Amino acid sequence: MASDKIVHLSDNSFDADVLKSSEPVLVDFWASWCGPCKAIAPAIDELAEQFDGQVKIGKINVDENPATPSNYGVRGIPTLILFKDGQVVDQVVGAVPKGQLEALIKKAL
Repeated sequence: MASDKIVHLSDNSFDADVLKSSEPVLVDFWASWCGPCKAIAPAIDELAEQFDGQVKIGKINVDENPATPSNYGVRGIPTLILFKDGQVVDQVVGAVPKGQLEALIKKAL
């Protein structure tokens, strides 16, 4: 079950929800047909709960929103990019362990 703490992003909302966010944002670039994306979804949900109020966690469907992944050079999914103050802080590609994502988030805190 998806966490209600996850922000669903789009090409239209990306600027306001991510680049102008006052808190760091971890963006999950995903697609509904992507097996590894489904595999890490529970960890993403847990992180959204764990870091609620400290970090915003958003998901953007690359099939429905092609402009944003293109702008950030996303070639494989899942790609998770951490933004702080509108800038890319770090990113990982693939279904990585939850601990690796926690370490990524902590860089921005």
